[in-house]
Amino acid sequence: MKINKTYEEINEKISKGEAVVVTAEEIISIVEEKGLEQTAKEVDVVTTGTFGPMCSSGAFLNFGHPTPKIRMSKVYLNGVNAYAGIAAVDVYLGATEIPEADPANQNYPGDFNYGGGHVIEELVAGKDVRLEAYSYGTDCYPRKKIRTFIRLQDINEAFMFNARNAYQNYATAVNLSEKSIYTYMGILKPNLGNANYSTSGQLSPLFNDPYYKTTGIGTRIFLGGGTGYVAWHGTQHNPCADRTDKGVPRSPAGTLSLIGDLKQMDPHWVRGVSYIGYGVSLMIGVGVPIPILNEEMLRYTAIKDEEIYTQVLDYSESFPQGIGGSLGEVDYGQLKSGTITVQGKEVPTAPLSSYSKAKEIAEILKSWIQDGKFLLTEPVESVPSVDSGKKMNPLKIRR
Repeated sequence: MKINKTYEEINEKISKGEAVVVTAEEIISIVEEKGLEQTAKEVDVVTTGTFGPMCSSGAFLNFGHPTPKIRMSKVYLNGVNAYAGIAAVDVYLGATEIPEADPANQNYPGDFNYGGGHVIEELVAGKDVRLEAYSYGTDCYPRKKIRTFIRLQDINEAFMFNARNAYQNYATAVNLSEKSIYTYMGILKPNLGNANYSTSGQLSPLFNDPYYKTTGIGTRIFLGGGTGYVAWHGTQHNPCADRTDKGVPRSPAGTLSLIGDLKQMDPHWVRGVSYIGYGVSLMIGVGVPIPILNEEMLRYTAIKDEEIYTQVLDYSESFPQGIGGSLGEVDYGQLKSGTITVQGKEVPTAPLSSYSKAKEIAEILKSWIQDGKFLLTEPVESVPSVDSGKKMNPLKIRR
């Protein structure tokens, strides 16, 4: 019998406390035991999770007007520059912004100890943050300078808006050179000394919805410990990447643009991080529910680490120079085993994202749905998929 459920039917079961919800890790063994048809009848929602560095993130903040008023043109939060080219007292604080006075700016590859991601974490934690703002002064906004402290609960609006999160697959980074290199994939030791990778594999949101059939604009999600939404497809969204016969991209593909109320979030799921010799970022927890509308959606969610492949890239030359290709293809089962083989050498692996935290996010989202606190939303618009022809273009240098 063909299984076809609707969002309304699933939400009605959630409201009554009758929905069957499992995580993307749990669904694998259930499908193996009961098969697709029976499991599709029984299971209503599969929850996913990922927790890792997501650089293209940040927050819009509105401070309110002081007396007398000021049109802020330069703004610093704990010494970190926030973009003020929006309105009088609105700013956007980027996760990767670092203080202008950070000694790492002059002392490569020094320690980048603090930046925008850390300020966002401190705001979410309810801490005082030092605000310095400067202006050229106008008739309607005469104040030229202000120095004070702010807290998240005291400012008007604070919402996270992330241009690129929840990457659908990512490369594994290695270093073929004879010296250590410092990258956003961490420190890479010389002569294939280590291999670093990211994403949570079989738990990762877009691996469980590879063609974005239920994940689109308006999808309600777990974001940073609170409720968020998919606002748009993310920057560098590349749905036309080469895929396996199960639809899983073999290289970086889809991304999501996400939005959520910073005041709902939990510092446990919003963490500033530092990379020696590279910069700073923000680790964010993201969880997306996948409604099991039919057997097709169930089949996608039953994907295993051993069926998800990624490319091994040399970050010492071919990646930064934009030349060359893959050194080989590996699956996430191999990556999670602790070693992979590259050019005949056994190379130890390490994740930048946390699988244990991803499991925790999937479990939290599962409990929210089971308790009737979290209903599913049907996307108001799909994000571009493989039939869109959309691809990521390089920047062309023109003279």
